[in-house]
Amino acid sequence: MVIVVKAGGRALSKNLEGIVEDLAKTSKHDEVVFIHGGGDSVTEMCRRLGIEPKFVTSPEGIRSRYTDENELKVYVMVMSGEINKAIVSKLIALGCKAVGISGADGPTLIAERKKRIVVVNERGRKVVIDGGYTGRIVNVNTTLLKLLTSGGYVAVVSPVAIDLQGTLLNVDGDQAAYAVATAMKARELILLTDVDGVIINGELVKEIKLSEVEDIANKVGVGMNRKVLLAGKAVSEGVSKAVISSGLVSNPIESALAEKGTVIVRG
Repeated sequence: MVIVVKAGGRALSKNLEGIVEDLAKTSKHDEVVFIHGGGDSVTEMCRRLGIEPKFVTSPEGIRSRYTDENELKVYVMVMSGEINKAIVSKLIALGCKAVGISGADGPTLIAERKKRIVVVNERGRKVVIDGGYTGRIVNVNTTLLKLLTSGGYVAVVSPVAIDLQGTLLNVDGDQAAYAVATAMKARELILLTDVDGVIINGELVKEIKLSEVEDIANKVGVGMNRKVLLAGKAVSEGVSKAVISSGLVSNPIESALAEKGTVIVRG
């Protein structure tokens, strides 16, 4: 069965070699889809090009990138170009078969452009703004992913989606991982981050039952709350197990498979 692994940009920037080496090892005995982030690299490139990145916060407290037309071009360039191909090249150097795609290829990640979004402004008030080029995934076409994974390739996917009009869209990497994991009926969803897992009051939460997901999500900061909610949703929709764990340790995927992090289970 398939394992879907997602690594955030910060984990990749600090431990790219370790993550890639473990991906190569894992692919010897499992079919693997790897979804990568890279938001910090996009932000850095935007500033180098004189484009000031924008971020918005939803009423639920989730902070995300606001993508206008100029930033979309940088987002696609960095995510589907620089980062994606760096990962593929390192996998190939390790003797691993790998193909890098964006979610637009195939197409694989079909999204709906958000025409308007509700955000919280600096005064704490809800306001409605144009949705820009951010998308919400509405369908995953697994044909290309299954073709690659069944052929022994690690599918390396950048979180760029496409709508039915052919417009490229920025989609959240965690959302992409959840959507792919459920569509592929994955055995496990692994979310690698730059912390050990879900931390509350300085302590690692080792297990979260589905009945506890919403309560736990309300106790953690923005970013982690999204991971908890999406991991819970994946498990509720058929993924056997989801793990939120550190991408900074040695053998991070092996560690996650050994449940060294926060495990979301049915119950």
